[in-house]
Amino acid sequence: MTRKTLMMRTPNPIELALILALAGCAAGPDYHRPQTPAPDDWRAWRSGADALAVPVVESGLETDWWKPFGDPLLDRLVERARAASPDVRTAALRFAQSRVQRSTVAAQRGVQVDAVGSLDRQRQSEHAVSTRLIDVLSPARHDELVGVLSEPVTVYQAGFDASWEADLWGRVARQLEAADARIAGSRAELQQVTLSVTAEVVRNYVELRAAQQQLRLGRARVAAAGEALQLAQARVAGGLDDSGVAERRRAQLADAEAALPPWLAREAQAINQLTLLLGERPGALRTELADNGRGPGDWPRPDLALGVPSALLQRRPDIGAAEARLQAAVAEVGVAVADLYPRLTIGARFGLDSYQAGQFGDWGSREWSIGPSLTLPLFDQGRRRSTITLRKLEQQEAAVAYQQSVLGAWHDVDRALARYAAEQQRRVQLARTEAARRDELTLAQARQTGGMTDFLTVLDARSAQLQAQGARADSEAQLLLDLVAVYKSVGV
Repeated sequence: MTRKTLMMRTPNPIELALILALAGCAAGPDYHRPQTPAPDDWRAWRSGADALAVPVVESGLETDWWKPFGDPLLDRLVERARAASPDVRTAALRFAQSRVQRSTVAAQRGVQVDAVGSLDRQRQSEHAVSTRLIDVLSPARHDELVGVLSEPVTVYQAGFDASWEADLWGRVARQLEAADARIAGSRAELQQVTLSVTAEVVRNYVELRAAQQQLRLGRARVAAAGEALQLAQARVAGGLDDSGVAERRRAQLADAEAALPPWLAREAQAINQLTLLLGERPGALRTELADNGRGPGDWPRPDLALGVPSALLQRRPDIGAAEARLQAAVAEVGVAVADLYPRLTIGARFGLDSYQAGQFGDWGSREWSIGPSLTLPLFDQGRRRSTITLRKLEQQEAAVAYQQSVLGAWHDVDRALARYAAEQQRRVQLARTEAARRDELTLAQARQTGGMTDFLTVLDARSAQLQAQGARADSEAQLLLDLVAVYKSVGV
């Protein structure tokens, strides 16, 4: 790279006004938000069947959507995770870094002032080029003068240097635009991490309570199978049944017992995940998260209050982060374009210079200079032009990523609503199955009381009713998990 620097005379006020006017210009393109369509209602853009259309309330948006569940412990866990989660803290630090970086960029607009000072012991060469002047002016006294000039001296220097670069082509202004966009991006990423942590806390809490409920039901099935085995063994001992009946009951008991360890593992996994989300050591929340006897089916089901669809683009943090990256990429194009043009710097210096310590502070030791300098890029093997091309390609990539984020958001919403609607229908059918099994158990108990059947029939009916209750409880938990996905998909 070759640069040519020209020292110029001190500008007059008119020239300074022109410089300041030019400093308001900005090279490169201005940012304009891309136009993206949005449906009129949440069910308009739907890939699934009409049967999966779920009613949505558009009059308001439930931001604290987990609070209607009415679980104070869940509310506390969410607040603690938002404050103490390592992921949230990391994102907050990145946001703080982006703000500091913006201050660093903004500092380029101001005057740069440096204090300088030096103390040098010097000796001049007797044969330096500067001694040629002695040969011209006084060749007869050459040796005498050279001897005097080559004697060691101490040079004292101190002063101030000031400079200011006029942002003629908006290079710094575009850098500030990019820095502001990065601040907005890091803020959106902080919101996205907070949203994700909130959703993960609720999701793992639901899975925890679901696992604990399944453990309660599983232990009840084990107890019922154990009673059935004891009764079958008594009948075999009394000669009423063959040994095969008892073996079948023993196998049923083993199956019921084998179903418990996976749920124990899921309970431990959910507790571990919640502990990690809150930044705690393993086991720190074990007592606090002990089984409280309630399952996801005991929580109320709030209406889906998602607001208007058009607000999705402003609400989803990942879309906001993608737009911020696009805005920063557009600004970086302007920075690259501005590097093609000259740079004008106004500099000033004032200081003291003396080789005699006693006269260093005298007014006569002062020196000063002031004036503009112009740096003009001439030839750099096409580096600047290539940089502009690169920045434009990065801008196009960011634009595609933004469109992909928007499209992915609508797919997330459609997928979450479809799964929620499907699970609602499944829960209704499983509730009917459970009701039928309950009626079957009641009938079996009545028949056993009337002597029309044996107690094994009652135990079989109880086991079937517990199986149906477990299936419905699993659907209740899955419905809540799908609800979490719905609210996460709309950015709350």
